[in-house]
Parts: sequence; structure tokens; C-alpha cells
Amino acid sequence: MMHKSWILIVCLLGFSFLNAQTADLARIEYTYFPQKNSDNSFRRFRAQVAYPIALKKDGAYLVPSVEYRNVNFKFEDPTGFQTTDLDRFQSFTGSLGYTFKFGNDWRFGAEGGLKIASNFSENTILADDLIYTGSVFFVRIRDKEEVEIPWRLILGLRYSTTTGFPFPLPIVSYYRKWAENWSYTVGIPKTNLKYHFSENSELQAFVTLDGFFANIQSNIDTQPLVFNDRPKAESISMTILLSGLGYQYSITDHLKLYIYGGHTLLNDIRLRDADREDLYTINETNTFYARSGIKFTIF
Repeated sequence: MMHKSWILIVCLLGFSFLNAQTADLARIEYTYFPQKNSDNSFRRFRAQVAYPIALKKDGAYLVPSVEYRNVNFKFEDPTGFQTTDLDRFQSFTGSLGYTFKFGNDWRFGAEGGLKIASNFSENTILADDLIYTGSVFFVRIRDKEEVEIPWRLILGLRYSTTTGFPFPLPIVSYYRKWAENWSYTVGIPKTNLKYHFSENSELQAFVTLDGFFANIQSNIDTQPLVFNDRPKAESISMTILLSGLGYQYSITDHLKLYIYGGHTLLNDIRLRDADREDLYTINETNTFYARSGIKFTIF
């Protein structure tokens, strides 16, 4: 087992509205998300890496990280406007976190980041492509060496310029292993119940959020035949609430293969104007969802 001072130092990594429970130092992942009763589909490739740097202060770390995402959106529904600029979106994210221990069981963390997310149809980077994020959080963890039933609590706040809210959103996560083969996590954006077949193999039932947000550089008129001052679509957002089953196999203590499959409970994909107001909804029918990859993680 890794020393406890390492545990959760990378809670800084990806602690956001859509990914608040990750503790990965590296990850490569592929997601396939077709749309029911449609030829539309999303295919997403994601790669992430982080490197904790120990500071002179005991238990203090800097955590720089980078992430790349490539979303291929196959948009085949008939529309009254051109969709050629909506077929591919990319994002590049860089962040820097800082964390230190205080008290007997607590750890404080703060993170700031910059993301560039766009369809890059103009082959350049525009001001609207830039997304700024920041978070603060507190972590308390009790492991097997201290208590009979291990548990972990994470509380914090996260702000992003893409949410449309002028205030931070909460980060909440509580983990508990309540029997030799059973554990659960309750929180936002992920809640799960796990059964551990062995130290290397586990199955989980889950409910979680997924999605993306990106700028559309060449703004789209969603009603080109209507002569009025209607705003144009300047961004695309996808928020997915889904449930399903996932399986994970540990190649080593920290290198893991995983596969998830499920069905969406909420399927919200929209084109939005400059004020984040909805202009066009892209097929709200709930459908199948699959994701798999390999990761190097603290846990």
C-alpha cells in the first residue's frame, strides 16, 4: 500500500462538476454514446497525466496535470442549418494543484486550471475557447491501519466559467467499506455500490454524470430561413445522467483496466447562445452508453 501522505493528493486532478471523484495519475479512455432512434453518436477519446511534486513541508505537494479530449460527434438528424462544423470538438486542459495536511486526519487542497475547448473551425484559438476553473476542498480519511471500517470524506467548492452560475458548485463524496467484500460511495457526480470478488477484481452498480462543453467558433444560425434578430449558437453542451454496471481488474496495485456499460436517465445535448440560453435541442431520447480504458490510480 502507498504511504498515507500520498493518498488523495490527486483529488486535485479533475475535481470538477463532472469528475469530482477521480484520483488518477494517468488515464487513457474511450467512450461510445449512440443516440436511440437516430444515426447520431458521440465517440470520445481522453488522455490524462499528472505528476505530484513533493515540497519541503511535510505532506505538501504541487500537482501539475494535463488532459486532452477529442469528441467526434456524428450529427445525422435532419436540420434546417449546416452541421459540418459540429463533427469534432477538442479540449486541452492544464491545471496546478496544491495540497497539505493539517490536524491529525485532514488535508486541504486548492486547484486552478485553464481549458481550451472548441471545434477550432477557424484554425486558431479565440477568447471564447478559454474556460477558467478553480476549486478548494477538504479531505478526511481513515484507513485500515486506524479503524476497522475504512472511510473517506471529501467536501469542497468548484467554480467554472462554463456552468452559467455566478457562484461555486459543491463537491461532496463519502466512501465507506462496510464489509470485507462490499463498499459504497455517495456523492456528486458519482454514487456507486461495489462488490469486491478479490483484491484484483470488482463489480459496481453506479449512477453518475458525464458530458462536455465547447465553443463553436463560427457561430451557427439555427433558423436561417427566419428573418429576425434571433441569437446564433455559440457553444454546445452535453450533460448526461446515467446508471449501469462497471467491472474493474487490477493488473497491479495501481494499474487497472475497466469497462462500464449503462443507460442514460437524462440526455441533455443543446446548442446555446452567448448567454448560455438554449437555442436547439439535439435528440433527448435516452439510450445506451459504454466506456472503457486503463488508468494508474492512487487507490
